[in-house]
Amino acid sequence: MFTLSSKNVEESPQFKQIIVPDGSVKKDLVPKVSNKELVRWYRTMVTVRVLDEKAMRLQRQGRIGFNVPTTGQEAHVGAAAALKDTDWIFPAYREHGAALYRGLPLRTIVNHYFGNNDDPHRGRRLPGLFGSRDQRFVNPSAPIGTQIIHAVGAAYAAKYLKDGTVTMVFFGDGATSSNDFHSGMNFAKVFDVPCVLICQNNQYAISLPVKRQTKAKNLVDKAIGYGMPGIQVDGNDVFAVYSAVSEAAKRARKGNGPTFIESVTYRLGAHSSSDDPTRYRSKEEVETWEARDPIKRFRTYLISQAILTEEESKQIDADIVDNLNQLVKEAEAVEKPPLETMFTDVYEEMPWHLKEQLENLRRIMGGGK
Repeated sequence: MFTLSSKNVEESPQFKQIIVPDGSVKKDLVPKVSNKELVRWYRTMVTVRVLDEKAMRLQRQGRIGFNVPTTGQEAHVGAAAALKDTDWIFPAYREHGAALYRGLPLRTIVNHYFGNNDDPHRGRRLPGLFGSRDQRFVNPSAPIGTQIIHAVGAAYAAKYLKDGTVTMVFFGDGATSSNDFHSGMNFAKVFDVPCVLICQNNQYAISLPVKRQTKAKNLVDKAIGYGMPGIQVDGNDVFAVYSAVSEAAKRARKGNGPTFIESVTYRLGAHSSSDDPTRYRSKEEVETWEARDPIKRFRTYLISQAILTEEESKQIDADIVDNLNQLVKEAEAVEKPPLETMFTDVYEEMPWHLKEQLENLRRIMGGGK
């Protein structure tokens, strides 16, 4: 059992923080964002939390097959808010807030969890691994780190086309041990592509703690080896995340290349619905990080600044819960995709071997031999 503390990170001179855990702020660093926009951030973060809690219950009840918890990492919404709608986001699998902020309907995500006939992916992806071309939110994949080289490649294309697009890729601390991390980071800087690379350091690669993965004092130090700037931020501070990505995106648009951001956060829940985190971390450690909860911290700030009242905050929470419950009820009533879609919904023109497999399946399902 390993015990991690945020204290040693906060004492680092390169650690960027604006909203401290008690909800107070470093006033000279607060970004200029409208109150309406801040409430939008808050609503999105709460939606992610409520969705996560609901999805875990649905999985335990056997109503959906799988869930990847996001609780504790909702401040990544600030990263999405720092980009233009024309930029592309390459998520890992805990960035639901970025998709929701971009405008992906919550209904679509709920249908996806149930894999029903209204799920754009037609039930062929793990719940939580979704994408949307309209929102420029690229489909993530389960293999670790593969999205890094995709994002860097897309950024190279944007540079070639000179269209002003920036790509942003999220990955976990475990991905920094992957080949694709090295390939992506090296290529990104060698060709100075307009890409923001965000490591959501949530302290564990499933059960393996960061200190068992690397001897680097901080993951942000890895940026030095690739010759690119690195920023380490409090990943539970939505202002710090927003400010860091704003700065990085501005650099990228000016043609100054990529930036590596280490977002120091914590996965309060399990790695997935198949994981038992009590096997590898202590209750005391979790409680330490619960005190740094990104939503509670942001709510305290909004109320202290009279941007929200306690009553309005509670109403937002209640509205989201009611809406989600209704969406779940409706999604469960939608039929599952026809079995044939495994074959017909892949190629524009079905190849001969899939036609043969489809006919065999129909014969078997029909009781034939």
